[in-house]
Amino acid sequence: MTPSSRHVRSLLTADAQHDSELGSIRRLSVDNFPILRRLSIKRLVLAPGSIREPHWHANADELGYCLSGSVLVSIVENGSVFSSFTITTGQMFTIPSGALHHIENIGDSEAEVVVAFSSESPEDFSLHAAFGQMSDAVLGNTFDLASSSFAPVARDTTSRDIVRREGPPVIPDTAGYGNPHKLDLAAQEAPLKHPFGAVKLARSQYWPALTSMSMYSLTIRDDGMREPHWHPGTAEMGYVHRGRARMSILDPDGTVDSYLLQPGDCYFVPPAYPHQIEVIGDDDIHFLIFFDQPTPGDVGYRESVSAFSRPVLAATLGVAIDDLPEFPFTPVDPLLVERINPTDPV
Repeated sequence: MTPSSRHVRSLLTADAQHDSELGSIRRLSVDNFPILRRLSIKRLVLAPGSIREPHWHANADELGYCLSGSVLVSIVENGSVFSSFTITTGQMFTIPSGALHHIENIGDSEAEVVVAFSSESPEDFSLHAAFGQMSDAVLGNTFDLASSSFAPVARDTTSRDIVRREGPPVIPDTAGYGNPHKLDLAAQEAPLKHPFGAVKLARSQYWPALTSMSMYSLTIRDDGMREPHWHPGTAEMGYVHRGRARMSILDPDGTVDSYLLQPGDCYFVPPAYPHQIEVIGDDDIHFLIFFDQPTPGDVGYRESVSAFSRPVLAATLGVAIDDLPEFPFTPVDPLLVERINPTDPV
């Protein structure tokens, strides 16, 4: 068991983009997690009354999951399309690249949101910086106002990240309605469900707004296991919300990287690298697993052996045909399997 791994970083102790009494933003990108490709992640914590300032991402779509609290998300897109909707625990939102948006804590308690991006190095612009770019005269012309109207507004081209709201939140009457950018994953009947675990799916099959990313909400009990598998053409980035687990990844040079995961950890698996996840301890695990495709590919070990004859498998595994295990015929990958054997020592 390796004490550290190039495949794992803690998001709870990652570099702080912002950290104040208003909240915090911690991020893992290629700068501090070099193995990342086409994916990165942030953890946003907002105190009551705090706002993730209006901003946009120049090179990345955004996919967010609310772990706790209640927030308002507002979006301005191409073609003068406006959206404003509430997100609570277990719900998700997606923001296309270049769309202006904000995230505002509208509740009485702290809000926590995990956000993934479709780039290993997202580029951000804030509305504050965009205003700071322009002169008083240019802004006056833009809004049909005298240039002197903007003299009291302190401007520069930095981003403030998190700002404080004055007074109560302004919530549109329609903010609780359904929206194409919103998915109530908590309310979804798990498409994959077993006594020992379940998977809820935020992918284009269930959420047409997704064009570059997807996410699985994976819950496994101590008597279950995520089957060994790989994802053709698809990278995987997971966030540990709850529980402890062990993961193993096979690298192309034949080395095996095995490590323990705990809450707040983030791991990355490059496309088509075989790996598995098993529970360590008596508590359930809950992972948010992000992918860089709207519909992830998946090939499991169990279905793999069903593609070949017993003589081929015996030759491959280096045993006599009579000594080959009696593999069950598996035409459809189960994704989760029951743990009927003791867990290997940690």
